[in-house]
Amino acid sequence: MPNTAKQFPLIAAIDLGSNSFHMVLAKADHGEIRILERLGEKVQLAAGLDDERQLSEEAMQRGLDCLRRFGQLIQGLPHGAVRIVGTNALREARNRAEFIRRADEMLGHQVEVISGREEARLIYLGVSHTIADNPGKRLVVDIGGGSTEFIVGQRFEPLLRESLQMGCVSYTQRYFKDGKITPARYAQAYTAARLELMSIEQGLQRLGWQESVGASGTIRAVGLSIKAGGLGNGEINPEGLAWLKRKVFKLGEVDKLDIEGIKPDRRQIFPAGLAIAEAIFDALDLQRMDHSEGALREGVLYDLLGRHHHEDVRERTLSSLMERYHVDLQQAARVEAKALAALEKVASAWQLDEDWHRDLLQWGSRVHEIGLDIAHYQYHKHGSYLIEHSDLAGFSRRDQLMLALLVRGHRRNIPKERFAEFGEDGVQLLRLCVLLRFAILFHHIRGTQEMPKVQLQAGPQRLDLTFPEGWLEANPLTQADFEQEAEWLTRINFMLTVH
Repeated sequence: MPNTAKQFPLIAAIDLGSNSFHMVLAKADHGEIRILERLGEKVQLAAGLDDERQLSEEAMQRGLDCLRRFGQLIQGLPHGAVRIVGTNALREARNRAEFIRRADEMLGHQVEVISGREEARLIYLGVSHTIADNPGKRLVVDIGGGSTEFIVGQRFEPLLRESLQMGCVSYTQRYFKDGKITPARYAQAYTAARLELMSIEQGLQRLGWQESVGASGTIRAVGLSIKAGGLGNGEINPEGLAWLKRKVFKLGEVDKLDIEGIKPDRRQIFPAGLAIAEAIFDALDLQRMDHSEGALREGVLYDLLGRHHHEDVRERTLSSLMERYHVDLQQAARVEAKALAALEKVASAWQLDEDWHRDLLQWGSRVHEIGLDIAHYQYHKHGSYLIEHSDLAGFSRRDQLMLALLVRGHRRNIPKERFAEFGEDGVQLLRLCVLLRFAILFHHIRGTQEMPKVQLQAGPQRLDLTFPEGWLEANPLTQADFEQEAEWLTRINFMLTVH
């Protein structure tokens, strides 16, 4: 990521939801965001998932057609000014790599698939910047197409984030596929949602909240329908829910849901969304829920802006990870400084001049030893597992997997085939791994002696190190380390020469 927002007069966020794709284009000005353009289309990506969790070609095409239209607005925007996040349908899809590849090619910007809890964090950020900054705690709920996120937070800080596998598109497929609405089917959808909620309701209620806010099309549509019935001003309340449910049963079919507040393209998924909303109200004993226009895409914009202003949540995430696993901070700082200094010397020869290269090397240097807190034996594998499977706020799934692989490869054998899974980026990732290994070996003595200046020269599949004359002979442990390292690297067809 570039260091200042000044480089990006325009920023954009695209949210590839299970029901709709949304895009916002904005101008960043003194830490605030002015929205210039909003686009949204019903794509219903989740409806294209089959029993094997494969996305149909038809659903992919709907998504790509939508992105082609969005793409015109972001044409020419530099890398780092656009962030594209995929949510539950892409988390679920086994063939998501195919869709992502085609989307990346079309847009020229990378699609990230984010975890449910990361989605929750970004939703909360979007809501917090869009509503009044009240001092008390708030509950934020976002009923999406494939998942529903719950966050309890205070001001701009989420305290608890949860994501459940229930959404208005997936529940429509399961309970209302033919468009018929009966009390029995509605009861099935409601009960399924209540069962999902059982795993989190106590944790949420333990924290408590002073206000509840909904951040999705379902919440808006339910609130507006209740308002049209004269039972509110756009908020959801139990009396309005009961009235609306009776009205929906009376109409009996999605095509007949000609209720003010429900757009024609939302009718099909409305009964499922209503059942989930009622289940949430009952499980959490809510009396009122207001609607917020801000949601995931606004959160993505503010997160992007925060990164440019050095308020990168990823920094905090890594700091807490290092604290939790008792990392030797001085050693991490030594390795980081050496790795970044080495990066500067080889960046142009190895094409490591993008911001993500520097970020990953920095992060890998800081957390490469977290596995030691579990056991010394194979600690690189323990560390890799922890990073891959932890809930790391601010990190995309791809970032997390890349970082986990750097940690996995920082010592002993390098799993070359795992790097190949990242395509073209895998080559650069492997080179970052070589630099990290160099910095770690260089500081094997852990700061108890002064280290010399070393010259580095890089070729496509080689790295040449030149130590001051006589230094290696006087320091046989370092000499043995680098001789052993040269052997490890020959296994990945890489030549390390030490002079």
